[in-house]
Amino acid sequence: MPDRQSVGIVAPQTAVFDAPIQLASGATLPRFELVYETYGTLNADASNAILICHALSGHHHVAGRHRADDKAPGWWDNMIGPGKPIDTDRFFVIGVNNLGGCHGSTGPASIDPETGTPYGSRFPVLLVADWVQTQAMLADRLGIRQFAAIIGGSLGGMQALRWAITHPERVRHALVIASAPKLTAQNIAFNDVARQAIITDPDFHGGDFYGFNTVPRRGLRLARMLGHITYLSDDGMGEKFGRLLRSGEYKFGYDVEFEIESYLRYQGDKFSDYFDANTYLLMTKALDYFDPARHYGGDLAEAMRQAQARFLVVSFTTDWRFAPDRSREIVKALLDAKKDVSYAEIESAHGHDAFLMEDAPYHALMRGYLARIADEVNPLPQEARA
Repeated sequence: MPDRQSVGIVAPQTAVFDAPIQLASGATLPRFELVYETYGTLNADASNAILICHALSGHHHVAGRHRADDKAPGWWDNMIGPGKPIDTDRFFVIGVNNLGGCHGSTGPASIDPETGTPYGSRFPVLLVADWVQTQAMLADRLGIRQFAAIIGGSLGGMQALRWAITHPERVRHALVIASAPKLTAQNIAFNDVARQAIITDPDFHGGDFYGFNTVPRRGLRLARMLGHITYLSDDGMGEKFGRLLRSGEYKFGYDVEFEIESYLRYQGDKFSDYFDANTYLLMTKALDYFDPARHYGGDLAEAMRQAQARFLVVSFTTDWRFAPDRSREIVKALLDAKKDVSYAEIESAHGHDAFLMEDAPYHALMRGYLARIADEVNPLPQEARA
């Protein structure tokens, strides 16, 4: 039986931008492509569009399936679809693979038109501001002058903040979930250990491994295993795996014995099969560099004073990577800047990954907030309300 709350079978689209683009680092790309998907219908005045910004390892495939036999739907399928919190009966939803990504948008594995070979180490370092610039170009292409909402979790939340500051007139609501105004030293340290695992892999070849017909799989695997630990909570890991042994007995060696070891190695292996090492470096570096207060004398409230959007900020109690305190920093800055902000701290055992989970209080919060946005931009006819 078809799932009436699924957006169904979807197909990615590609937007080609043939003019050079200058990036925040000063580097220039001669051209670029963005892969994206859309769900729902854009209304007549293009006021019901929602942009979904992905986190570090995300991409454009946010909801639905590419084929009927796909094992898994898009990465936020529990949130997006007809009748779901981000209701595609009322909103036109866009998921986009960021510049530098490895799921179709121009990135390090793409062919550099100047050399005819993959960019590799020549692909420029990116900032969150570059992603926002290219997303705005895509919005222009789709005829969207203002988004009803821009929504993102983790690194996606940083993009929503950057949007609100850089293009205040183009963001009606910004939903910043499990995010932070900038990384702590500890978070930067985690990212650097992950990058070092990749860079020191003998198969990395300085970022130009494409020409050697190899992949720095060991480095990627370690980076993902480290990252995955930080996405979960201690309680959540304890509840799911505890000290369970696969064989029930100690083997007195270094092969997989504990279930948590097996799980992390599986996640690392799976990730190294599909993710690009250079993209991982780019994404983590963009995380490290994000600091919207930097050009406002370190005053986040002054940075947020530029915004015109209304905000929903959400955090999760067991998220220690981007702890609730970090979300409260954003809320305080918004209040100091006299902006309209709602804040919710959700009880959850799922750590940082909680923003991707189906959780009744969290989804109810999102549903209620987004229903009000839908009423603002796309009111239901009176008979539909009865």
